Amino acid sequence: MAEQGFFPGPEAIERAGSALPARRRFRLDLWTLGPFALAGLIALPVLAVLAQLVLPAGEVWRHLAETVLGRYVLNSLLLGAGVGFGTAFLGVTAAWLVTFYRFPGSRIWEWALLLPLTMPAYVIAYTYTGLLDYAGPVQSTLRDAFGWTRDDYWLPPVRSMPGAIMMLVLVLYPYVYMLARASFLSQSVCAIEASRTLGYGPWRTFARVTLPLARPGIIAGVSLALMETLNDFGTVSYFAVDTFTTGIYRAWFGMGEPVAAAQLGATLLIFVAALLLIERRSRGAARYHHTTGRYRTLPTRPLGGLAGIIAAAACLLPVGLGFLLPVAVLGNWAIETWDYVIDARFFMFAGNSFVLAAISAAVAVAVALVLAYAQRRKADPMVSWAVRLASMGYAIPGAVIAVGVLLAFGAFDNAIDGWARSTFGVGTGLIVTGSIAGLVFAYLVRFLAIPVNAADAGFARVTASMDGAARTLGERPGGVLRRVHAPLLAGSALTAGLLVFVDVMKELPATLILRPFNFDTLAIRAYQMASDERLRDAAAPGLLIVLVGIVPVILLSRAIARSRPGQFRE
Repeated sequence: MAEQGFFPGPEAIERAGSALPARRRFRLDLWTLGPFALAGLIALPVLAVLAQLVLPAGEVWRHLAETVLGRYVLNSLLLGAGVGFGTAFLGVTAAWLVTFYRFPGSRIWEWALLLPLTMPAYVIAYTYTGLLDYAGPVQSTLRDAFGWTRDDYWLPPVRSMPGAIMMLVLVLYPYVYMLARASFLSQSVCAIEASRTLGYGPWRTFARVTLPLARPGIIAGVSLALMETLNDFGTVSYFAVDTFTTGIYRAWFGMGEPVAAAQLGATLLIFVAALLLIERRSRGAARYHHTTGRYRTLPTRPLGGLAGIIAAAACLLPVGLGFLLPVAVLGNWAIETWDYVIDARFFMFAGNSFVLAAISAAVAVAVALVLAYAQRRKADPMVSWAVRLASMGYAIPGAVIAVGVLLAFGAFDNAIDGWARSTFGVGTGLIVTGSIAGLVFAYLVRFLAIPVNAADAGFARVTASMDGAARTLGERPGGVLRRVHAPLLAGSALTAGLLVFVDVMKELPATLILRPFNFDTLAIRAYQMASDERLRDAAAPGLLIVLVGIVPVILLSRAIARSRPGQFRE
């Protein structure tokens, strides 16, 4: 029967990816070499930066080490500590309230608490600076209302280290919120009921049972927030807080020292690696799982009266400060300045942003599908290692990736240009680093982890028998991916593509360093206007970036709400 093709034999089963791992033989083919080639290519910028550590330290590096390196380290540590504590407090509190309690507007807060994720940190920094500085409406209103002069009152300066921490906390706490909420939603009712039978009240149950079980998700959310903090350039640059990202930019463009910039980037990579190691070691040998497979509807406690008002206010505060107020201010400023800001150049900047984001999202999703399918088909530890290596870019700051792209492909561009001139008498110019190809590649390195994780989750829902059935019908591996998996993964791929699209729209450090001449985006335009103290003129591009991110955030919220196991089997 197997020889007649009615049932797959051992070789067909192996090709379909369902053979026993113990009997699988390692074989070099396209689906093995492909992930390694892609992983090597994507890791090339990081390797180029790390290679700078072995170069002898020049006078510029010694000067930086003696004067500003200590300040970079201290400011990065203070910024990370403040953002880590703030995002953990806001994110966990909000997730706990909307998951286990019902109060006025709680259903709305479930998705509204994710809205600040659409707000780039540099945009909210410009907004609050315009609101709270000396010439802004807040201080002007106080002086007019009470007849005060500059010496009659004092407000903490927004352009400071505490101000930068506050701006970053307001837009990054959703990382902790969404992962903490997903962890809370996945918890078993049995564990909660067992704690109640032991005499624990709601607070002790949360502290002794709920919070420890959610610890991996919370730590992962804080780690993501810290990665974004180390990546931030617009906020810290505008607030005059010296960090590694501002130092990299100044060393490359201000001092014309690419080696010093790369060595600063390598030092920042050591910071990132230490952060990842601390996160991993903090878990130790602990495991966080349930001893039951039963999942029933999570019990929720109604809150009325003063308690309900306090809970609603606790959710309104981060949403109001991190999204509603900045959007209202940006909208007002955009209305005031639209007649001269929204012109042909504005639409050109918007078009550049949309083209870059669309191309980057499509490339990232396509590469992620290939990598995830290769991992599924081969089921080999080496292939899995290559896929993980290729998707580690999300932990690497955009400024470091941009410097790595310039180092890795600058020599390639110069070599091709020199060969073309000597052979044909015509130069090719900078093929990669002088075009949007370098930008798209940097975005691929930076954001590939998003579609890879989405593709892994999607493939987990596709049974191996589907692969086997397609192979017995004569489909080759590429055909199985194209005709079977791609339609089944369309929803996951679309969501991942939208998230990459939004992240590319917001990305500033890599875009600022790698953009071709006369090729500006909305993010670059907002940064340039704010740098010239034209804060109101920066409102329109900033507001458009925010509005583009709303739809993906709503889709993400719906996915989290449906993540509880067994919720449709009640």
